[in-house]
Amino acid sequence: MMAASPLLHGSTAPGDLAPRRRAERPSSPTRRTPDPAPQRPAPQRPVPQRPSVAKQPPLTLTRRGRLVLVGLPIALGVASLLMLGAFLSSVAQASEAEPEGTRTTEVAVSTGETLWGLAMHYAPERDPRDVVAEMVELNELHSSVVQPGQSIAVPVSG
Repeated sequence: MMAASPLLHGSTAPGDLAPRRRAERPSSPTRRTPDPAPQRPAPQRPVPQRPSVAKQPPLTLTRRGRLVLVGLPIALGVASLLMLGAFLSSVAQASEAEPEGTRTTEVAVSTGETLWGLAMHYAPERDPRDVVAEMVELNELHSSVVQPGQSIAVPVSG
């Protein structure tokens, strides 16, 4: 009679799983030995499986992709060089003619005269507001009030 022997605890060697012969004992007809309870195999932990990564073909660029990858940096570089060249070579556009100075005349202020009246008398074709502002600037006046006997420069037209 050949029966499978129980697995030894913790043993996983292939030889341990092979059936062994049981020593035969004389059996008595009155007494029967029960078969040992079958041992369950130890629960197996699930082996984590690595996700399968499909082998992808190498990346290839289209003609448009190559144009963008190479052409765009070149175009930006050329544009920046043109801007730099224009900035460094720009010349100030100054007039070669000397600025025309304002012709003035020295006037001694009489009693009752105002800057407005002087502007109307000496520059009748110009706006009196502009002439008064120019007189204040030329004479470095703090107000538009003038004193009799004061000498001021008055812009003259023509």
